[in-house]
Amino acid sequence: MITVRVPLGERSYDVLVGHGARRELAAMLPSTARRAAVVTQEGIPFDVDPGMPFERFEIGQGEDHKTLATIERLCSGFAGMGLTRHDVVIGVGGGMVTDVAGFAAASWHRGIPIVHVSTSLVGMVDAAIGGKTGVNLPEGKNLVGAYWQPSGVVCDLDALATLPPREVRCGRGEMAKYHFLTGDDLLAMDEAERIARCVQIKADIVSSDEREGGRRALLNYGHTLAHALEIATGHSLAHGEAVAVGLVYAAHLAHRLGRIDQVRVQQHYDVVGGSYELGTSLPSGLAATELVGLMGRDKKVLSDGLTFVLDGPNGVEVVAGVDPELAGATLADMR
Repeated sequence: MITVRVPLGERSYDVLVGHGARRELAAMLPSTARRAAVVTQEGIPFDVDPGMPFERFEIGQGEDHKTLATIERLCSGFAGMGLTRHDVVIGVGGGMVTDVAGFAAASWHRGIPIVHVSTSLVGMVDAAIGGKTGVNLPEGKNLVGAYWQPSGVVCDLDALATLPPREVRCGRGEMAKYHFLTGDDLLAMDEAERIARCVQIKADIVSSDEREGGRRALLNYGHTLAHALEIATGHSLAHGEAVAVGLVYAAHLAHRLGRIDQVRVQQHYDVVGGSYELGTSLPSGLAATELVGLMGRDKKVLSDGLTFVLDGPNGVEVVAGVDPELAGATLADMR
């Protein structure tokens, strides 16, 4: 078992990575908790034992259920069981579950503890770590939410054996992002080390910039186009698949801005498409004007127009004030 600490002062917590890690769940729950609300989905590969009385709440599958209506239903359920501020919510599932369960916990009684049991690769290396919670609006992804750090995170590697190939690819999209943030050869590590290293990278960034005032924005590398693609395709393109395309697009945009050369662009193709075996092409039938518009509405760019995280001579950085026409023209470089 590997333990990674997310250092946030009095709100610091541990992330456990290993086979059978879910058996440590009860020990990670707050000592004040007497009851638990377990938020999950149908088909999650295993049940958990919180070691206390609990009620189970299932949310729907897919981004169509990542909504304020789902939060309302969960909070009504919490009210029905009499959940108090001293109890605990447990999110068991992938990134959607931890986003929704975390926002419900942040909202109920203005905040009660939550512990995540992540069952997807995307969740283990990204979504369950760092305290970002939220739901979607028709206007954009994750536009409503809160920063609400968990009391602990469990990454049970037994769950990965149950994932379909597409879910594994989605996780690899987030891992490829970490490759460009650090240069680490994650694929050279064994499974537990690789996931723990991703957790450590994110923990280091979150601890230095919890609310995305600066360095944490680097974790959005590839995500501005990715979120636009998810919306434009009606979420038929999954998150990690969209991030993979977004990473390659960000390389082309950085090249247009004179930040990197063509050799570095090709390295993005080699890593994303070669090493991580992910798609690098834009889906057909999407208009550049639509994608640029959606990128302009992304929550990460509302204050500064078109803002991207881009590679450059000093590494990956936030770049504001990108001309929308240039952003649209860059899409053609990928077709």
